[in-house]
Amino acid sequence: MISQTAEYALRAVVFLAKNANTAYTTDQIAKVTQVPAPYLSKVLQPLIKARLVQSQRGLGGGFSLATPAGKITILQVINAVDPIERIETCPLGLEDHTSTLCPLHKRLDDAIALIEEAFAKTTISELLQAPADNPLCFFPRVAKP
Repeated sequence: MISQTAEYALRAVVFLAKNANTAYTTDQIAKVTQVPAPYLSKVLQPLIKARLVQSQRGLGGGFSLATPAGKITILQVINAVDPIERIETCPLGLEDHTSTLCPLHKRLDDAIALIEEAFAKTTISELLQAPADNPLCFFPRVAKP
């Protein structure tokens, strides 16, 4: 459904939202979210560019949310790192499907649109408020920096 990169980005953002107002190093986030640290560094860069996450260098620095969790949607996180692709033209490149999609690809694109809509309506803070022990997956406790 979504790429591994998008999954990693969501884990990181949910972790940072759950621990708002505290900056965490890549290694701390990686350990808790079970994302390989070198890859997490790459995943965080487009989140910074999208102004969802911020980084601070130096002693006491690290990563934290740049935008309140209530204003970040699942779709924004996904689109920052690996946007959902819609079916706009025939994936087979058939000439007679240039103006409209065939019924199959139209149905598939309609389903993608519904998924996008659901992700756009769900904020990260809603995930944190959902009745569960954890909003996305199990996060062991991490020492505050």
